[in-house]
Amino acid sequence: MKVSVLRSLLKSLAVVLTLAVPLVLAVPSADARIGGGFSSGSRGARSFTPPPSTSTAPNAARPFDRTMTDRAAPGFGTGMGGGFFGRPGLFGGLMAGFLGAGLLGMLFGGGLFGGLGGFASLIGLVLQIGVIVLIVRLVLSYWQRRNAAYAGASPYVGAAPAGGLGSGGGGGFGFGRSGPAPLQVTPGDYDEFERVLGEIQAAWSNEDVGALTRLATPEMLDYFTRDMTANQRRGVVNKVSQVKLLQGDLAEAWREGTVDYATVAMRFSLVDRTLDRVGGQLVEGSATPQEVTEIWTFRRDAGGPWRLSAIQQA
Repeated sequence: MKVSVLRSLLKSLAVVLTLAVPLVLAVPSADARIGGGFSSGSRGARSFTPPPSTSTAPNAARPFDRTMTDRAAPGFGTGMGGGFFGRPGLFGGLMAGFLGAGLLGMLFGGGLFGGLGGFASLIGLVLQIGVIVLIVRLVLSYWQRRNAAYAGASPYVGAAPAGGLGSGGGGGFGFGRSGPAPLQVTPGDYDEFERVLGEIQAAWSNEDVGALTRLATPEMLDYFTRDMTANQRRGVVNKVSQVKLLQGDLAEAWREGTVDYATVAMRFSLVDRTLDRVGGQLVEGSATPQEVTEIWTFRRDAGGPWRLSAIQQA
């Protein structure tokens, strides 16, 4: 009787874990605005290093959900996108196997050691409990290490220029924290960042691929065109309007050869609506402005204009 009750409890726990683990590890649902609420793009050699936090975005930036940067290249480790169960090799295979064969096997009465009976079955039951506890501890340990790594990111390395760009809290770009500046960002650069923010939102709303080609890197253009194609298949169009920068500051700026990068945290308001392409009826969103905080990385090649290279969710 006790064994039967214990089995029932374990089956209930297996159901909870089977449902909860994918929810914990899943990427948050996408929004309609440009970038779809994903973290997308590349930050050069720092693509897999979290940008420093700022007063505008004090929380850690979400790692890239979509990127063309190869983690298998020297210095980037292996795989793309990370994730506990996306890890290659023996570890990832064991974890997937335990969840698939162990938990689901328990649900159907077989367990990890199906086919054994009597005392051997009781031993298998104890081992299954141990496996579940181990999986939970490994998941928690992984997330703790991941959060600690992001919370302990390198200190601020970009310095905003001395001169009138506002105080951060009253609109426009603030000064952030002082520190060494491998790449000097000027007031003109900040003006360009704000201009690109507005123009790229307008180009997205108008589905103007030509303007997006000028304002974004080829990688980001590829993501944007994919998202627009998905909207077209759904018969909708996303319209973003009344974009206003409320606060922004520099996270870091650096140079790689002839390429400059600047990562900027921006909090802005906008009206985000998804409309039916034929009748214009509201499908998603509203006419009420909402506030969004995102971390944008801009890239400048050989002294050319700044173009959007990445969007990360804060």
